[in-house]
Amino acid sequence: MPVPPPFDTLCNFRDLGGWRTVDGRAVARGRLYRSDSLAKLAGEDLTRFAALGVRTVIDLRYPWEIAERGRAPESLGVTWHNLSIEHRPYVQADIDPDVDPWRHLADRYAEVAEDGVVELRAALEVIAHGEHPLVFHCASGKDRTGLLAALVLALLGVDDDQIAADFAATEQATGRLVAEWRDRNGGASPRWPAYGRAPAEIIRLVLADLVAAHGSVRGYVTGRLGVGEETIAALRARLLTDDGKPDDDDTALWQAP
Repeated sequence: MPVPPPFDTLCNFRDLGGWRTVDGRAVARGRLYRSDSLAKLAGEDLTRFAALGVRTVIDLRYPWEIAERGRAPESLGVTWHNLSIEHRPYVQADIDPDVDPWRHLADRYAEVAEDGVVELRAALEVIAHGEHPLVFHCASGKDRTGLLAALVLALLGVDDDQIAADFAATEQATGRLVAEWRDRNGGASPRWPAYGRAPAEIIRLVLADLVAAHGSVRGYVTGRLGVGEETIAALRARLLTDDGKPDDDDTALWQAP
């Protein structure tokens, strides 16, 4: 499908389609998107977003984040689910510069994977059984969104290298994410100098931890999350295609320069 126009108000929006699976299939384009907060959509971006045909939005943020910063504009006419998968808040901008930041973030993701079982299961079920294009997002589209994206891609049969490449594509948005943080905080700089970064190492650690604890990502999803095989089958039927072709720009973000 054609690449949609860039968004002026979003900096970390992309299609999860185009990745190849280990059995030679591909993740279909135009069916599942990941993003930073859709609350930022405004102006011409509302028309651009509507053109994607998205009918369902999964918002992974805390209710208090939504109360403070808003939700996807109601004018979009989407079905909106608030599934707050993170239960232990932390301030990423204040990570101690002296700790290993990637291990620290992987441990925070592990907390989400342990605490957010009800919400993660619900998110996978909504994605699997949807009939129209869907987008899921958190605040920056990096951490909570990155974890859910990794689970979905792993269940579809995408290998770790490609999952890591999708995760690391957020690095293209780091500058905008830092600028947005500064705007919200009176021009100050985050205490943690790597704020907004998303190196592949983080999600590789997360995937390795899930495999160590559960035998595989699928084992985590069916065991800890309690997702049934019929849901995984529905997810694969909905999101995989036999005629997809890899593109040179699979990790490109649809964002304004």
